[in-house]
Amino acid sequence: MNAMTSNPASTLLDVDKDWWRGAVIYQVYPRSFQDSTGDGVGDLRGITQRLPHIASLGVDAVWISPFFTSPMKDFGYDVSNYCDVDPMFGTLADFDALVSRAHELGVRVMIDLVLSHTSDQHPWFVESRASTDNAKSDWYVWSEPNPDGTPPNNWLSIFGGSAWQWDARREQYFLHNFLSSQPDLNFHNMDVQDALLDVARFWLERGVDGFRLDTINFYVHDKQLRSNPPLEKHLRNSTIAPSVNPYNHQNHKYDKNQPENLAFLHRLRAVMEPFNAAAVGEVGDAQFGLELLGQYTAGDDLMQMCYAFEFLANDRPTASLVRDVLTRLDETAPDGWATWAFSNHDVKRHVTRWDMGDASLRLMTTLMMCMRGSACIYQGEELGLGEADVAFEDLQDPYGIEFWPEFKGRDGCRTPMVWSKSNDTGGFSDSKPWLPVSSNHLPLSVAQQEDDDTALLHHYRRAIKLRADHPVFAKGDMTNLTATGDVLSFERSFDGENVLCIFNMSNDENNASLPEGEWTSIAKDVGGIEPASATFTLDPWTAAILRKVS
Repeated sequence: MNAMTSNPASTLLDVDKDWWRGAVIYQVYPRSFQDSTGDGVGDLRGITQRLPHIASLGVDAVWISPFFTSPMKDFGYDVSNYCDVDPMFGTLADFDALVSRAHELGVRVMIDLVLSHTSDQHPWFVESRASTDNAKSDWYVWSEPNPDGTPPNNWLSIFGGSAWQWDARREQYFLHNFLSSQPDLNFHNMDVQDALLDVARFWLERGVDGFRLDTINFYVHDKQLRSNPPLEKHLRNSTIAPSVNPYNHQNHKYDKNQPENLAFLHRLRAVMEPFNAAAVGEVGDAQFGLELLGQYTAGDDLMQMCYAFEFLANDRPTASLVRDVLTRLDETAPDGWATWAFSNHDVKRHVTRWDMGDASLRLMTTLMMCMRGSACIYQGEELGLGEADVAFEDLQDPYGIEFWPEFKGRDGCRTPMVWSKSNDTGGFSDSKPWLPVSSNHLPLSVAQQEDDDTALLHHYRRAIKLRADHPVFAKGDMTNLTATGDVLSFERSFDGENVLCIFNMSNDENNASLPEGEWTSIAKDVGGIEPASATFTLDPWTAAILRKVS
C-alpha cells in the first residue's frame, strides 16, 4: 500500500473537529449520478462535473457510495481492492481531482467503507480459501460442518438463505451475512483489523474528510458461533429486511451486535483523529438500532454519528411517531448522535413510500433541518423523485430478483439522476443507462426546477440555509418535545438563541398556541407562518418556526 501526502485542497476548509455535528450530507450513488464517458454508467468525473449542483444546495459534505475495484455482484459493496478505483468509475487521479474540486467548493468528502466483508475475488479471500494453514487462513470466518454436514448454526443471510456457504477447497463453511460472494472478515484476528485500519489511513492521506461505514454492527461475530434464538412474531418488523425474508424471524443475538465491536471502533477513531475526520456508521438492526447508536457514538473516542433507520421505515411519520422516536433516542442514547435520513440507495424513495404530496414533502424537509442530529439527503430527493417502476427484465439488483415480486429490490431508487428534460436519459448519459430513466422523473429535472423559484429544489436550498444561518439547529439542545394530535412541537436552544418549532403534520387545519414571551418567525421563506396571536391556526402541512425575542 502506497501512502499519499495529504491533499492540499483540504486546507481550504476551516479546521473544525466538530464540523460533523449537525452537518447536512448529500449521498451520491456513483453508478447513477452522471456518466462522463458515454458507457451508460456514472463515474467519478461525472460526480466532479456535477459538484456545483451539490455545493449549491448548501450541504456540508458529500457521501459517495462505493467506487472501489469490484466484480459488482452487489454493485460495489463487494470489494476486491480497497485501495483502488474500479475502471468503471475511473482512476485514483480522477478521485483526487474530485476531492480537490469538492474542497474548492467548500464541500467535504466522505466515502463508503465496506469493512465487514469483501468480495470472494479479493486476494485476501483467494489466499484464505486455498488451505487451512496459510498466512490468511484465519482472515475470514470458517467453520467445520456439523457431524451431519449441515452448517454450524442457524444464522441467515440478509439476502436470503443460510449465512453459510460450503467451500470444497477447505471442506469447510464460510460466513456471509449478505451474498455468498461476500465472505465476512474475521475481526477476532488482529491482523485483519490492522489491514482495515491501513485502508482507512490510505484514503485519509488522500484527503477524504470521513467515512460512511457500511453495516457497522456486523463487524464482529460470536466466537462460539452460537445459534440465534427465534424472535416472537409481534416483535418482527421490516425495517432492515422485507417481511418476506425469514431473516426477520430471528433475534440476531450472536451473528452481529457483539460488544467486542467497540474495541475496533476505538482503534478506528484513533486513526481518524489526526485528520479531523468524522464517520457515520450504518447500524442495521430492527430491534436495537437506537441502543447501538448510543453505544457506538458515546463519548469522544468512538464514532461521531450513526445512521438511524427509524425514518426509513414504511410508515409515514406522524407527530406522535416523531415524538416517540426522538424521546426513545434521548432515553436510550443520551450521549449519542443520530444522522437522520428519509431516503437512501437501499429503500423505496420516501415520496412513494409515504405517499407524499408537495406540501408534505416541504414540511418534512423543513422538519429534518430543525431536528437535533445530522441530516442526510439522497440524490434526487431534492427534486421530489418518486420510486421508479423497473420491469423485471431490467432488474439488476440480486436482492430484488431473489424475492420478486413481493419485494422488487432496490433498483427503483437507484435509477439515474435527471439533469434535463432534453432526452430520454435526462442528461445522465449519451447512451443507454444501466437502469432505465423513469419518464415520470424527466419533468422534475434539475434544469426544469432551476427556472422555477417555487420548485421543491429551491425549498431544499432555503431549508438548508435556515439550518446554516441558525447554529441552534445544528448544535443546540432540544427540549419540550410534545405531540398534540397531529401537531409536533419542540424547542431548540444554543448560545443564547431559543427557537420554537411547531409542525402540523396532517391534511387538516390544527390549532396551536405559544408559550409566554414575544416570538418572531425566522422561516417565512420556507413557508413558516408568523402567528398573529398566542393561539393560532396552522394550515395543513404548515410550520411555525419562531425565535424568542423576549
